[in-house]
Amino acid sequence: MLLINCPWCGPRDETDYHYGGQAHVAYPETPADLTDEQWAEYVFYRDNPKGPFAERWVHSTGCRRWFNVLRDIATHEVLTSYRLDEPRPELPQAGGNR
Repeated sequence: MLLINCPWCGPRDETDYHYGGQAHVAYPETPADLTDEQWAEYVFYRDNPKGPFAERWVHSTGCRRWFNVLRDIATHEVLTSYRLDEPRPELPQAGGNR
């Protein structure tokens, strides 16, 4: 079970939230100009790293606001959470001082 920190409501159990996919995926500027292949790539193709990954979550049983979570996919550790209007936080390099 994940403990996710809502930027407005504080830490809550993951059952309070709904997952919204990869964060920082820009909507195409002119979607009507995309080919079927380009549209399919935008809709279906997402990164799948082993390690830190930026995700979108919504606090569906609380404030109902969307925010981003930086989570380690390999360990499921929630590294940080931040509002949509904030930049993705920089993480210390592995093996560095924390």
